Amino acid sequence: MSVAVIADIVGSRTLADRAAAQSVIDDAVLKVERDFPCAERPLQPTVGDELQGVYPTVAAAMSGLLLLRLALPDGIECRYGIGVGATSEVPSRVGALAEGPGWWAAREAIDMVHARQSRAVRGARTWIVAAGGADDHGTHLANAYLLARDQLVSDMSERTRRLTYGRLLGRTQGDLARAEGITQSAVSQALATAGAGALVEGFAQVRIAGTSAVET
Repeated sequence: MSVAVIADIVGSRTLADRAAAQSVIDDAVLKVERDFPCAERPLQPTVGDELQGVYPTVAAAMSGLLLLRLALPDGIECRYGIGVGATSEVPSRVGALAEGPGWWAAREAIDMVHARQSRAVRGARTWIVAAGGADDHGTHLANAYLLARDQLVSDMSERTRRLTYGRLLGRTQGDLARAEGITQSAVSQALATAGAGALVEGFAQVRIAGTSAVET
């Protein structure tokens, strides 16, 4: 069963250059798909400030969206609603329209993470909802992980996000230091201070799992 993802741009109405921001997001999506292809249909702009994509598993969606968060520069970020459930398409004269419980669940997830971000959990950016409340236990566990993961990323500097992105893809600290023009010890300190090791290990564990407990 495919996993639907809806993304919306945080603070899109206040961006100084909305068109430039969209271009940056599109480039980041392409970068992630080049470095770590994991989507059935990579995120694509739809209407307004939204993007939609489809992933084969929750694990793939969680992995791809973490990389995308890390790939975006300061000042441009998205929220992500992950919906687990059946998806389909409705033909129309302008092309196929996304439909089905998976998309409704993704929409609910976007609303839920937006509410949390607006209140006590300001670093929250990603949430999972299973259509019909399926496997609530697994969904709660996954969301607990996502809350902690998102807070770490939200607190990172742009450079530290780049470094963490590289580490997730297996690049050595020496390679990253050369790319950034800094010392290896500076890379090590930046990663350690930001808690990047937890993200690297979590990313590895999600990949080992292959499929998440919230999938049906």
